[in-house]
Amino acid sequence: MKHVSHWIDGAEVRGEGRTGEIYNPATGEVTGQVAFATVAEVDAAVEAAKRAFPAWRDTSLVKRSKILFAFRELVDKHRDELAALISSEHGKVHSDAMGEVARGLEVVEFACGIPHLLKGGFSENVSTRVDSYSIRQPLGVVAGITPFNFPAMVPMWMFPIAIACGNTFVLKPSEKDPSASIFLAELWRQAGLPDGVFNVVQGDKVAVDRLLEHPDVRAVSFVGSTPIARYVYEKATAHGKRVQALGGAKNHMLVLPDADLDLAADSAVSAGFGSAGERCMAISVVLAVDPIGDALVEKIVERTRRIVVGPGDDPASQMGPLVTAAHRDKVASYLDIAVDEGAKIVVDGRTTPVRGGRGNGFWLGPTVIDHVTPGSRVHREEIFGPVLSIVRVRSYEEGIRIINSGEYGNGTAIFTNDGGAARRFQNEVEVGMVGINVPIPVPMAFYSFGGWKASLFGDTHVHGTEGVHFYTRGKVVTSRWLDPSHGGVNLGFPTNS
Repeated sequence: MKHVSHWIDGAEVRGEGRTGEIYNPATGEVTGQVAFATVAEVDAAVEAAKRAFPAWRDTSLVKRSKILFAFRELVDKHRDELAALISSEHGKVHSDAMGEVARGLEVVEFACGIPHLLKGGFSENVSTRVDSYSIRQPLGVVAGITPFNFPAMVPMWMFPIAIACGNTFVLKPSEKDPSASIFLAELWRQAGLPDGVFNVVQGDKVAVDRLLEHPDVRAVSFVGSTPIARYVYEKATAHGKRVQALGGAKNHMLVLPDADLDLAADSAVSAGFGSAGERCMAISVVLAVDPIGDALVEKIVERTRRIVVGPGDDPASQMGPLVTAAHRDKVASYLDIAVDEGAKIVVDGRTTPVRGGRGNGFWLGPTVIDHVTPGSRVHREEIFGPVLSIVRVRSYEEGIRIINSGEYGNGTAIFTNDGGAARRFQNEVEVGMVGINVPIPVPMAFYSFGGWKASLFGDTHVHGTEGVHFYTRGKVVTSRWLDPSHGGVNLGFPTNS
């Protein structure tokens, strides 16, 4: 049975505190133990990062970029192994895991351009013989607290940019699937990253709270549920830290009557059930505008019933299990809630066949619920699983009103062939990321990811230029250098007197 440790100052540290169990979600079997960091172990990681900071801050941008390029090549070389590790602990199918690694690599590639990204501005002669210029400098020790659903991608949304900017980093990954973080730490070592620049502390609330209150941690990045995002934001800012905390979502897809219904159905199914719906950008509500509701639901149901559910390491599987038994049970409970609220279950994931049998795995197949009432619990609450709700609406105006009245503002999509309607939608909808005939509008790495309302606490999104700004602070220098006419050094050629 494997034991997943911490990574402090360039080496694995087994850990002396409590441990947690690691499961294979497809079988329900315990496959390992993960160390839970004590306060002293978190302090050791922060101290290692603090010691490493001055030398790393002063490392040239070209040298930093060279190490990032080497890390990028190593992750790319080992992406299959990393994806297999993710599948074994999270449960997602191999293709989903490979996609996760690919999206994380995009941010690494973006961070490789740090010499350009950190260029400042210069103004000559702002006053007589006075110049002004701006520079951006790293903060120091920064921390990332990341969720179970993307154990490689979300950390790679944070640490490549933080490290490229000259900071040192302490990662606290999810205790449910912790192995990817140690795998990445080893690749950083092979890439030539100095000891202490990247550290990992495994654990639970004890480790989280210590990072949030530690006086040497300058900034905290977080991705997870809205209640925890709010807690992280409030506690960390109370201790004087810069915070970006990304919370939950309830993403809607508005389908207008002129839309290509085959494209809309394909998109709803892939966006609703990819990674078993355990992602903050999943489409969980389809708003079908009359009169295309029946036709759209028929196409969605047909496609949903063809999804092959099975273990993540089976190449034939298209959707895997949920991450834990407790989470599976919570998601499944919404099906009974839906019936009590008057909705109709048209595809019931509780009865979906599983390749190789269910065993003790954490299985719930893709589920479609029709005639969901706006404002009901199934419509309003973040379910975070393979449950797709259909809400029938009479018009574009009703659809946009439902989206904008929601608690969250992470992502949304509209499906239409009318450019004017799409342009109006992108202007009027109150969310941070918008897709037009694109169901999961996750921006490329050179743009920034993040939502509005209860989906974001803090004012800075992750990666892209906002990520660079989050991990740096600005400094403006005003300088005057006296020329030789003011009695300085004579720079002319020597002459005979």
